[in-house]
Amino acid sequence: MRLFYRHDMCPQDEPGNYSKSPTKPRRFVEFLQRSPLWPHIALHDDFAAIRREDLLLAHTPAYVDAFLDGEPPLCESNGLRWSPAFRDSVLMTNGCLLAAITAANAEPQILTMAPVSGFHHAQPARGSGFCTFSGQVIAGLKLYRERGLRGAWVDLDGHFGNSIEDSRSFCPDLDQAIPVNLNPNGQHQQYLRDLEQKMTDLLARVAEGSIDYICVAHGADSHEWDQLGHQCTTEEWLRASEIVYGLIQGVRKERAIPVTLALFGGYRDDHPESVLGLHAMDTALAMAHLEQRPALLDYQAEVRAPGQFR
Repeated sequence: MRLFYRHDMCPQDEPGNYSKSPTKPRRFVEFLQRSPLWPHIALHDDFAAIRREDLLLAHTPAYVDAFLDGEPPLCESNGLRWSPAFRDSVLMTNGCLLAAITAANAEPQILTMAPVSGFHHAQPARGSGFCTFSGQVIAGLKLYRERGLRGAWVDLDGHFGNSIEDSRSFCPDLDQAIPVNLNPNGQHQQYLRDLEQKMTDLLARVAEGSIDYICVAHGADSHEWDQLGHQCTTEEWLRASEIVYGLIQGVRKERAIPVTLALFGGYRDDHPESVLGLHAMDTALAMAHLEQRPALLDYQAEVRAPGQFR
């Protein structure tokens, strides 16, 4: 798997921020480096920060300039404290997502990953819910306008990914660029049944040729022990990964549909490693199914219940 990451993607920890998402790429990469998954991962740092003109694809000039210049209140409308370092991090994580999706489309047989979050609640004129700019919309529009590619997002975060839907009227060709924004409904077995049906419908569109690539973001805040989530037990959360990657694997036997992974949400002050462990197990299942690495099916990370301490 090609993992797109640069050390300068992450600012230093900012006291007072509830969300630790800005530092999550660094913490996740360090977690992977300590895991048996690392020998199967190729690190790529050959990408650049996104540019102002790209941000304007999905956002108003007033919002873009306020964030870039640190002008309140819009510069902190995402619920995160603004700083020059945080601004630079946001630009780099958006560039990371674009680079990973672009690379997957250039070599569809290669699984790519952008270990990033902070996109799927952003709106055209402001940030929201720890999300600053909609990297999904920006990357989708660039790939559609420049290459005619149409994408689908499988968003398994614990919260509805409203950014794509909220941007459709602002970006009229987004309906063509990202026709599918898949968010499962319900809890536990209902959640899994809804996910399987929606994945089946999505892959029918892949088979007919109306979807050119898939992005998967399995947010850890859909786990029942997350501070902000509740949908799935650990077993069910991993079953969701199995459903997604197993069904995509079946389609890839006939067509090498490009796939890119991202992280999205996950909040555990008591044991942040549980969040990283869930993401790592999801990554292992993606590699096991989509890169034919069956040994990784046995990979397990610790997911500790609240109140469990060493």
